[in-house]
Amino acid sequence: MKKHQFIFVCSLIFTLLFYDQSVGLNMSIFGLVLTGFICYFFQDRFTSRTHLVLVVTSVLSCISFAWYGDFVSFLALALSVCFLQFKTQEKELKILQVFPIAFINGITSLGRMLMFRQWLPKREVKSNFAKKLIAYFVIPTVFVTLFFTVYAFGSDHFSSLFTDYTLDLNIWQLILITLLGFYISFTFWNYWVPEVFYEKNSLLANDFQDENAIRNDRTFSFLDIDFERKSGEITLFLLNVLILVFIVTYNYEQFFEVVEKSKLSAATHERVNAVIFSIVMAVGVIMFYFKGGFNFDEKANGLKKLSKIWILLNGILIICTLIKNSEYVSFFGLTYKRLGVYAFLVLAIIGLFFTFLKITKQKANAYLFNRMVWYFYGTILLCSYVNWGNLIMNYNISVNKGVEPMFLSSLNFNDEVRRNYFLLQHLDGGDKEVSREENIEDYKEKSFLSKALYYEMLSKNK
Repeated sequence: MKKHQFIFVCSLIFTLLFYDQSVGLNMSIFGLVLTGFICYFFQDRFTSRTHLVLVVTSVLSCISFAWYGDFVSFLALALSVCFLQFKTQEKELKILQVFPIAFINGITSLGRMLMFRQWLPKREVKSNFAKKLIAYFVIPTVFVTLFFTVYAFGSDHFSSLFTDYTLDLNIWQLILITLLGFYISFTFWNYWVPEVFYEKNSLLANDFQDENAIRNDRTFSFLDIDFERKSGEITLFLLNVLILVFIVTYNYEQFFEVVEKSKLSAATHERVNAVIFSIVMAVGVIMFYFKGGFNFDEKANGLKKLSKIWILLNGILIICTLIKNSEYVSFFGLTYKRLGVYAFLVLAIIGLFFTFLKITKQKANAYLFNRMVWYFYGTILLCSYVNWGNLIMNYNISVNKGVEPMFLSSLNFNDEVRRNYFLLQHLDGGDKEVSREENIEDYKEKSFLSKALYYEMLSKNK
């Protein structure tokens, strides 16, 4: 299939799936269609294990969205299909570039659609039969169909003369859905990569390109390399002392200082937020000093040792925060936010690990970003595949913490367990519970393509 054929076929499929429908199963089907087209027509470009992994994650993400129909599973689906398309078409470009390219194409497609010569093939019709078919049938049919549709809306009797039924068609919705489908299909299949992305792709390489040039690269142009190295050593030494003091005071406040129960939640959140911010800054410090010459400076062993100690101490801080978050969960139960803290801290440990590898293996700063994009993507996939609402519900019931009716009614995808628990405990979730059950009924009444399969499997509330 040619590029323009992909665009028109996918536009038609999108229109058929989404006309007079809300987002549901149709999005999963459309994602599977895009994945299937990529796999079938570009299988010769599947040259690495990454392609196979992305195909599997794309299919699983489509299934996940079909089941849950929530934002996280949609994000997983969109990232999976876009990553698969990007790595298939532009295998030389770094994955980091998918985000600015997608943004640029989302804007420029509005103009590039009108540049017909850029995406529509030039073809002169030589066959007399084909000319007659186009001139005598195709063109008249297009115009007659357009005007018939308009006239049918102006007169029910006119419509019934030809069809014996009233034309039930929302023309404006059809036009909008068709245009949206064409826009999405055009952007997906006829995306444009400016030359600057190819020219600057080397800047995102994991390894330094010119070691000799990098050796003399300085952070501060007004300082000699020896002064800059000593400055870095002093800075990291002081930062290590500072974080040691912080770890001691932080753990004293976390584990030994008595805090009123009413203030414990706010205090814990405040400290966790401070730790999160400090970890991000800690990685930034390493990237600042080891973005260039110090990676290959033979006299920078002291600086590297202090940096590794800095990474280790930040790792200890993360572990302390993990322990405190776990203690907090044991007191008050699980919530989405507390699970989010776990997710960030795990990503932070992974980030520190790759920061350590960056120093020891003399990698560029881009190495860290290239690796973390994939782990962030993996986190999104995990979040979309697991029923966290049900996990929170079952855990909190088992430990009898965080079982307030209003809170339980606010959780997603836990309905069977919640109903049984409320019935057993004679609880009432109030307005939250009523709203939740109304939403379930609304989902169950949607048309097939608009459904989320999870709600179809739920029995009616007794």
